Amino acid sequence: MHSAEHLLNQTMVRLYDCGRCFSAHIERKKSKCDYRFDHELTADEIHRIQSSVNHVIKSDLLVSETFVLKKEAQGVYDMHKLPEDVDGRVRIVHMGNYDACPCIGEHVSSTGEIGAFRITTTSFKGGALRIRFKLS
Repeated sequence: MHSAEHLLNQTMVRLYDCGRCFSAHIERKKSKCDYRFDHELTADEIHRIQSSVNHVIKSDLLVSETFVLKKEAQGVYDMHKLPEDVDGRVRIVHMGNYDACPCIGEHVSSTGEIGAFRITTTSFKGGALRIRFKLS
C-alpha cells in the first residue's frame, strides 16, 4: 500500500502538477491521500489516474534505494514528510525511473507486487482533494 502511495503521488504530479500529497493515512485495507487542488475530480479524471497508476504497476519496475546526505536532498526532493530528527543520510526510494522520493517506509521489490489499484471515492473541500484507494 505504501508503494502504491508513491505511484499515486507521482501520477498526480505528472498529470496535475499539484505536488505530492500533503497528508496521507496508509493502512493495509484502505488508504487516503490529500492534495492541494482546485476542483473535484471528474469520472474521466478518476479513470485516467487509476489507469496511469495501474500501468506503472503492470510495468513491474524495480524498486530500489539510495542514500544521500540530507543537505544534498534538500531542494531536490520533497522533504516535508520526513521526521525532523532525520539527520545525516536520507534514504531515497526509487520506483524504476518513474518516481524517487525520501522515505522511511517499507516497500515491495518491484511494482508488479503491488496488485490492482482502485480509487474508491474522492472528495473536494476548501482547496483540498482527498483520494481514497484500495488494492486487490
